[in-house]
Amino acid sequence: MTEKCPSNTMPRELTVGEVAERSGVAVSTLHFYETKGLIHSQRNRGNQRRYPRSILRRVAVIKVAQRTGIPLSEIADALSVLPHDRPLTVRDWRNLSETWRGQLDERIARLTKLRNQLDGCIGCGCLSMRECPLRNPWDTLREQGPGPRLLEP
Repeated sequence: MTEKCPSNTMPRELTVGEVAERSGVAVSTLHFYETKGLIHSQRNRGNQRRYPRSILRRVAVIKVAQRTGIPLSEIADALSVLPHDRPLTVRDWRNLSETWRGQLDERIARLTKLRNQLDGCIGCGCLSMRECPLRNPWDTLREQGPGPRLLEP
Protein backbone atom coordinates (compact mmCIF):
# COMPACT_ATOMS: atom_id res chain seq x y z
CA MET A 1 0.00 0.00 0.00
CA THR A 2 1.31 3.47 -0.90
CA GLU A 3 1.96 5.86 1.98
CA LYS A 4 -0.25 8.96 1.83
CA CYS A 5 0.57 12.65 2.30
CA PRO A 6 -0.56 14.25 5.58
CA SER A 7 -3.89 15.28 4.03
CA ASN A 8 -4.39 11.56 3.29
CA THR A 9 -5.59 12.38 -0.23
CA MET A 10 -2.54 11.73 -2.40
CA PRO A 11 0.39 9.34 -2.27
CA ARG A 12 3.76 10.62 -1.05
CA GLU A 13 5.54 8.79 -3.85
CA LEU A 14 4.72 8.46 -7.53
CA THR A 15 5.18 5.57 -9.91
CA VAL A 16 7.12 6.12 -13.12
CA GLY A 17 3.81 6.08 -15.02
CA GLU A 18 2.34 8.74 -12.75
CA VAL A 19 5.43 10.94 -13.20
CA ALA A 20 5.23 10.46 -16.97
CA GLU A 21 1.56 11.39 -17.04
CA ARG A 22 1.93 14.42 -14.76
CA SER A 23 5.11 15.76 -16.41
CA GLY A 24 4.28 15.02 -20.04
CA VAL A 25 7.54 13.09 -20.42
CA ALA A 26 7.65 9.52 -21.73
CA VAL A 27 8.53 6.72 -19.32
CA SER A 28 11.56 5.90 -21.48
CA THR A 29 12.72 9.52 -21.16
CA LEU A 30 12.44 9.33 -17.38
CA HIS A 31 14.52 6.16 -17.40
CA PHE A 32 17.05 7.93 -19.64
CA TYR A 33 17.17 10.94 -17.28
CA GLU A 34 17.81 8.55 -14.43
CA THR A 35 20.71 6.84 -16.22
CA LYS A 36 22.22 10.29 -16.82
CA GLY A 37 21.90 11.21 -13.13
CA LEU A 38 19.36 13.98 -13.71
CA ILE A 39 16.73 12.37 -11.49
CA HIS A 40 16.74 9.63 -8.86
CA SER A 41 14.20 7.08 -7.69
CA GLN A 42 13.90 4.63 -4.87
CA ARG A 43 12.94 1.01 -5.34
CA ASN A 44 10.07 -0.52 -3.42
CA ARG A 45 9.94 -4.13 -2.18
CA GLY A 46 8.80 -5.25 -5.62
CA ASN A 47 11.82 -3.47 -7.19
CA GLN A 48 9.57 -0.86 -8.82
CA ARG A 49 10.71 2.74 -9.14
CA ARG A 50 9.12 5.25 -6.80
CA TYR A 51 9.71 8.98 -7.09
CA PRO A 52 9.12 11.74 -4.55
CA ARG A 53 6.46 14.27 -5.60
CA SER A 54 9.24 16.87 -5.87
CA ILE A 55 10.50 15.06 -8.99
CA LEU A 56 7.80 16.85 -10.98
CA ARG A 57 9.46 20.22 -10.43
CA ARG A 58 12.90 18.80 -11.29
CA VAL A 59 11.55 17.31 -14.54
CA ALA A 60 9.93 20.66 -15.36
CA VAL A 61 13.30 22.40 -14.92
CA ILE A 62 14.96 19.82 -17.18
CA LYS A 63 12.31 20.33 -19.86
CA VAL A 64 12.62 24.14 -19.72
CA ALA A 65 16.41 23.94 -19.93
CA GLN A 66 16.24 21.55 -22.88
CA ARG A 67 13.78 23.80 -24.72
CA THR A 68 16.27 26.66 -24.43
CA GLY A 69 18.92 24.48 -26.04
CA ILE A 70 21.02 23.67 -23.00
CA PRO A 71 22.72 20.28 -23.48
CA LEU A 72 21.76 17.50 -21.06
CA SER A 73 25.36 17.25 -19.84
CA GLU A 74 25.23 20.90 -18.69
CA ILE A 75 21.81 20.38 -17.12
CA ALA A 76 23.19 17.36 -15.25
CA ASP A 77 26.19 19.36 -14.03
CA ALA A 78 23.96 22.16 -12.77
CA LEU A 79 21.50 19.81 -11.05
CA SER A 80 24.25 17.67 -9.51
CA VAL A 81 24.90 20.28 -6.80
CA LEU A 82 21.25 20.35 -5.73
CA PRO A 83 19.78 17.87 -3.25
CA HIS A 84 17.38 15.22 -4.54
CA ASP A 85 15.50 14.95 -1.25
CA ARG A 86 13.54 18.20 -1.53
CA PRO A 87 11.74 20.25 -4.18
CA LEU A 88 13.74 22.83 -6.09
CA THR A 89 13.26 26.26 -4.57
CA VAL A 90 13.04 29.76 -6.03
CA ARG A 91 16.66 30.26 -4.93
CA ASP A 92 17.69 27.04 -6.70
CA TRP A 93 16.01 28.22 -9.91
CA ARG A 94 17.65 31.65 -9.59
CA ASN A 95 21.08 30.00 -9.30
CA LEU A 96 20.40 27.73 -12.26
CA SER A 97 19.13 30.59 -14.40
CA GLU A 98 22.18 32.73 -13.56
CA THR A 99 24.43 29.86 -14.57
CA TRP A 100 22.64 29.47 -17.90
CA ARG A 101 22.02 33.15 -18.67
CA GLY A 102 25.47 33.82 -20.13
CA GLN A 103 25.34 30.68 -22.26
CA LEU A 104 21.91 31.64 -23.56
CA ASP A 105 23.07 35.18 -24.36
CA GLU A 106 25.97 33.75 -26.39
CA ARG A 107 23.64 31.35 -28.19
CA ILE A 108 21.22 34.18 -28.99
CA ALA A 109 24.09 36.27 -30.38
CA ARG A 110 25.27 33.36 -32.58
CA LEU A 111 21.74 32.68 -33.82
CA THR A 112 21.16 36.37 -34.55
CA LYS A 113 24.41 36.47 -36.53
CA LEU A 114 23.40 33.33 -38.40
CA ARG A 115 19.95 34.73 -39.17
CA ASN A 116 21.46 37.96 -40.46
CA GLN A 117 23.94 36.08 -42.67
CA LEU A 118 21.60 33.35 -43.81
CA ASP A 119 20.91 34.81 -47.25
CA GLY A 120 24.57 35.44 -48.07
CA CYS A 121 26.68 32.78 -46.41
CA ILE A 122 26.26 29.92 -43.99
CA GLY A 123 29.62 30.63 -42.37
CA CYS A 124 31.31 27.33 -43.14
CA GLY A 125 33.80 28.12 -45.87
CA CYS A 126 31.96 25.84 -48.30
CA LEU A 127 33.18 27.81 -51.35
CA SER A 128 29.83 27.24 -53.04
CA MET A 129 28.71 30.87 -52.92
CA ARG A 130 30.33 33.94 -54.40
CA GLU A 131 30.65 35.55 -50.96
CA CYS A 132 32.59 32.68 -49.42
CA PRO A 133 35.97 33.71 -50.87
CA LEU A 134 35.48 37.05 -49.07
CA ARG A 135 34.76 35.34 -45.76
CA ASN A 136 37.21 32.48 -46.23
CA PRO A 137 39.82 33.65 -48.73
CA TRP A 138 41.78 30.81 -50.31
CA ASP A 139 39.86 28.32 -48.15
CA THR A 140 42.07 28.96 -45.11
CA LEU A 141 39.44 27.47 -42.78
CA ARG A 142 40.12 23.98 -44.16
CA GLU A 143 43.12 23.83 -41.82
CA GLN A 144 40.75 23.88 -38.83
CA GLY A 145 38.96 20.71 -39.99
CA PRO A 146 35.60 19.89 -41.53
CA GLY A 147 32.28 21.53 -40.76
CA PRO A 148 31.10 25.04 -39.91
CA ARG A 149 33.85 27.21 -38.51
CA LEU A 150 32.81 30.86 -38.58
CA LEU A 151 29.82 30.37 -36.28
CA GLU A 152 31.33 28.00 -33.75
CA PRO A 153 32.76 29.52 -30.56
